[in-house]
Amino acid sequence: MNTILAAWNAANETEALEAMLVCCGARRWAAAMVALRPVSNVEELSAAADQAWETMEEADWREAFACHPRIGEQRTRGKAADGGTRAAHWSRQEQLAVKSAIVEVLDELAECNALYERRFGFTYIVCATGRSAEEMLAILKRRLANSREAELREAAEQQRQIMQIRLGKWLME
Repeated sequence: MNTILAAWNAANETEALEAMLVCCGARRWAAAMVALRPVSNVEELSAAADQAWETMEEADWREAFACHPRIGEQRTRGKAADGGTRAAHWSRQEQLAVKSAIVEVLDELAECNALYERRFGFTYIVCATGRSAEEMLAILKRRLANSREAELREAAEQQRQIMQIRLGKWLME
């Protein structure tokens, strides 16, 4: 068994919850994960994470979204900020390609982020790992044409992907 997973299984509820909140800022999701302990292996953890995420609702999704910095912004917000430097470090890693973007792209990302938030009422979420700033901007522009319901579902799927990546990072520490 993975040593991090074994320690998490044995941790007290508060510590176990904090570990999950760094991976995904939705409290109800994190509590559902803690309630599933003990988890036998990494594959079971990954499957359980997806199953728990499927039971979440808009309020849970929005709580998770609110923990992410805007694309192009390095500050971590919400409960992920409470998770300390680990969540902030992961956000910086995930958005690494944005650092090399030209000023015009960064300005357009900021403008489109604001437009997105006004249109949908939540932060633009995209699984940024391995994507350039230009690619994330193109995705953002495309998604601005979505209905609110379609966008909420797409954002929730992006959050699920981020959650899985962060679970993997957590298990490697």
